[in-house]
Amino acid sequence: MLDSGPAAVPFDRETFLMMKTDETPWYRDGLRFECTRCGACCTGAPGYVWVSEEEVEGLARATGQSVAAFSRKHVRRVGDRLSLVERHNGDCVFWDRERGCIVYEARPVQCRTWPFWSENVATKAAWEATRAKCPGSGRGNWFSLDEIEAAARRTPP
Repeated sequence: MLDSGPAAVPFDRETFLMMKTDETPWYRDGLRFECTRCGACCTGAPGYVWVSEEEVEGLARATGQSVAAFSRKHVRRVGDRLSLVERHNGDCVFWDRERGCIVYEARPVQCRTWPFWSENVATKAAWEATRAKCPGSGRGNWFSLDEIEAAARRTPP
């Protein structure tokens, strides 16, 4: 399941997003990422995959279910937020070991913005920790500073 990232992050998401614009991040020249559909970000430790009502609607359509049926089976309320449920082992319910993500085209923003979460790009060490668990990080398509920061801003806290 998607977790909160490396534990050694020196500041939180809010601080990351509020950084002065004159501070140039270590990834100013961009970063590479290509989803290999390995499932490393979809499996493992329990966590939360935050979803909006619109995302629930899209996931329901993608799975051929009504919003009500989808929500009963796949969504849980955590405080005033919605999260996808997970399997007993922490894996995402939409992860299939043979097919990968079975809702890939309708996946939530949190999944779409991986690995450019603020905690993953906060420091070069955090990025290296992300690269160690995600084989697509550091290879493939190039993403600019603006694209990385836009992804970090879109990712639910």
